[in-house]
Amino acid sequence: MTGDEIKYIHVRAVVRPLKTTFSTSLGRKSTMWSVIVEVGLRDGSKGRGECATSFVLPHETIDRIQEIVREERHDLMGRRAAHFPGIAASLRQKHPSFPMTVSGLETALWRAYLQNTGTDETAWFGGALRRIETDITIPHTTDENILHDWVGRAARKGFAVYKIKVSGEETDDRRLIASVTSILEARGIRYSLRLDGNQGFTEATCLAFADYVIRKGYPVELFEQPLQKDDHRGLREITRYSPIPVILDETVFSADDMERALNEGLGHGVNIKTAKSGITESLSIMKLAKGQNLKLMAGCMTETMTGLSAGIAMAMGTGAFDYIDLDSIHFLHHRKRYGEIIVEGAEYRRKGTGDRTY
Repeated sequence: MTGDEIKYIHVRAVVRPLKTTFSTSLGRKSTMWSVIVEVGLRDGSKGRGECATSFVLPHETIDRIQEIVREERHDLMGRRAAHFPGIAASLRQKHPSFPMTVSGLETALWRAYLQNTGTDETAWFGGALRRIETDITIPHTTDENILHDWVGRAARKGFAVYKIKVSGEETDDRRLIASVTSILEARGIRYSLRLDGNQGFTEATCLAFADYVIRKGYPVELFEQPLQKDDHRGLREITRYSPIPVILDETVFSADDMERALNEGLGHGVNIKTAKSGITESLSIMKLAKGQNLKLMAGCMTETMTGLSAGIAMAMGTGAFDYIDLDSIHFLHHRKRYGEIIVEGAEYRRKGTGDRTY
């Protein structure tokens, strides 16, 4: 006996109001819903993970997430937390339509294993960095008052990178990007922009909008998931012709998805989220993408620090990411300190350190 045998698995739903309505081309919400999973081991070690919910997978509901975890709980009792990669792989095969459920459970197992072995999360990933800086998401809205309030709040906190949720509706998107840049320039903010299409564009409207923002001189770094996740022909074309790097999100949940994207030339980079791919699958995706020199983005769902902190540990620990998009905590009323993580405006810092920022 090693002490890392699973003794219990508990689940509970979490509901949090958002500071502003989160709107994309896929939907809108003013409340965050997720499920917290806690795994306890025989020696008293425990770990928590978070199963997020998303517009992308509307069938992965709070009730269904809890049902699946409870269904699997009996078979997992007595299994070793050290075997979390194999457990997660098996669960992904069994529940292919519930990736975020498996990811939250895997994260809880991983954390219980780390506590059992006395291992720090960031160190487990490699311990490369001590602080990182995230962008902030600008929800899609036509309400100028909401926009001024949210962008102004972000500017006061020191954010320099703004990810705008665009919709594929040309008039609205042009007005939105113009309004955001006008607000920032009026404040004298030095900024860069990222676009997130959330599958709302066609090949033609994507390329037209990319050309438009280039002509206007907007400082846009990337265009995330403009097309439908399974529009491989369209993704190949925009990857070939877009003047802005195309970053895949919903197209890639697994290493198999990443291999397919690489083989077919889909995208210039990939958004890796522990919320959708868990721990081991995220690392597999990262290895495949880096092997082909794709850009890496560390992303998140609408989740609390329970889930977000795994993404922060991955981004800090590996030091491998070109873009950091780990901002979900800023949509919630939050503390300044979570364990070793300190939230300072746009930065996440590990306590008692002053090392380089990425």
